[in-house]
Amino acid sequence: MPTAPPAPDTRPSWDDLVTTALLGTDRRTLPPVLRAPGKGAPAALLDAAAVQTVRRRAGLRPAPAAALPEPAADDPRPPLPPAAGRRLATLLTDQPGTGSGGRRGAAPDLMELLPQWLAMANSRGYGAPPELLPALLNAARGRTDLRPQALAFAGPRALWLARLNPDWKFALRSTPGGGLALPATDDAPEVRKLWEEGLFAERVALLTALRAQDARTARDLLVSTWPTERAEDRLMFLDSLRTGLTAEDEPFLEQALSDRSRNVRSTAAELLSALPESALAGRMSARAASCVAVDHTSHTPTLTVEAPHECDAGMERDGVAPKPPAGRGERSWWLGQLVEAAPLATWQPRLGNRTPAEIVALPVADDWRSELHAAWCRAAVRQRDAVWSRALLGTPAAPDAAGPGAVSLAERAKLLASLPAAERADWVAGFIAAHGLSEAFQLLGVCAVPWAEPLGRAVVDSLNIARDAGSYPWSFSGVMGLAERCLDPAEAVRLEALTAIPDEPEDASPGAGGYWSEAFQRLVTTLRLRAAIRDELCPPR
Repeated sequence: MPTAPPAPDTRPSWDDLVTTALLGTDRRTLPPVLRAPGKGAPAALLDAAAVQTVRRRAGLRPAPAAALPEPAADDPRPPLPPAAGRRLATLLTDQPGTGSGGRRGAAPDLMELLPQWLAMANSRGYGAPPELLPALLNAARGRTDLRPQALAFAGPRALWLARLNPDWKFALRSTPGGGLALPATDDAPEVRKLWEEGLFAERVALLTALRAQDARTARDLLVSTWPTERAEDRLMFLDSLRTGLTAEDEPFLEQALSDRSRNVRSTAAELLSALPESALAGRMSARAASCVAVDHTSHTPTLTVEAPHECDAGMERDGVAPKPPAGRGERSWWLGQLVEAAPLATWQPRLGNRTPAEIVALPVADDWRSELHAAWCRAAVRQRDAVWSRALLGTPAAPDAAGPGAVSLAERAKLLASLPAAERADWVAGFIAAHGLSEAFQLLGVCAVPWAEPLGRAVVDSLNIARDAGSYPWSFSGVMGLAERCLDPAEAVRLEALTAIPDEPEDASPGAGGYWSEAFQRLVTTLRLRAAIRDELCPPR
């Protein structure tokens, strides 16, 4: 005898309940399913809202009876220490902790501590408490910056939950292959089967995983089906070659320069330009070198620039985009692309065996300096060349905040990323001492966390100077927020003296001292919380 289909769910949705609450039960009649003898409409509405709230918070949405899902995979990682678990629950509910609340908010922003908490828990190999997974997934749903760390910490159970609750589908999209298990990279038949029959996301995940372990096998797998792949798929697959890129990849990438897709050609050219011994790098070197020379006829040696007069077929095949963006001249556009793609080793023998610092210091004729130096900056960032990065950065105390070679603070921030962490911190500390905090925000963002002592001291000293000047702290809210996340917690002791309300000078902004006091209270409390978090997340035995 066939089973009767389940009766449709006639309960009102959450949106219906909210609408009824906003309009009032006097203006909108409750559905019969919610009415109960002896109970008023407002009470019945609140009861229904309470039930729906529990349903919405559940990992599995209510539905007609069906087969139970398979159990979630076990998480072999050690559980959190009890104190760390309680701390995570507090951070996820975003309840102010031990802060001394004030008019400007001296209490720490707990949600801003969550990214660091997750990074530390992941570095120490802990697994997430099952009871906190819904709250953790909800937090990651609302903040995309949390997702990589949150999903790594949540582990396989988060993917199990994401398949049951549509609100958490982002976890499947954010995980290579949608969280599906991939075959072992040394299982050739299964690898080949998934590559030929799998979904696109599974194939990308497989190629990425294989490339990290066996670059040659991954490339051979890609070559085997390359002619039959769609253009947009070829682009994604080609991007995986960034991992483990070597000279062995050059023949395939050289072939991809003739691809019918412009985006594929451009990506192949970019990858080849990162191989300084490649044929493309040699062609770009020759083209760029023909455009720049030293003029010895003037009293001071000067760089002269003769930009290309056309973008020929060879240049276009090698990745040079022929059409400039709006407001950009064609010749300067082509020159910048050539210089950016040329190996930086091109320039010393070409320009009189001068050092990079000496080359950057040379005057450039006919207003080509900005264009030439900007292209060298992009080349130094792409090739991660520390020597050229130092030359283009110059000294941090240079009068021009943009530097001798970098054309903007944004360029300087990218160049700093090529330097070792300690050197980076020392350079930014010197910059702050010379130029103050207002120019340094972008530079602070590329420094390693926690900030090294010289950098932390420079930031605190500059904040103290701004406080003594009597201005409001709001202009430094961005730096103060960075300090809360990046300053070494050991600095809390030195900052304690700054939490007192200072004597305000006659020309100070009204109440500025009190606002600064609250800002430093918040900073000190946050640093102490970070120290407590570090101690609670002790390495597992």
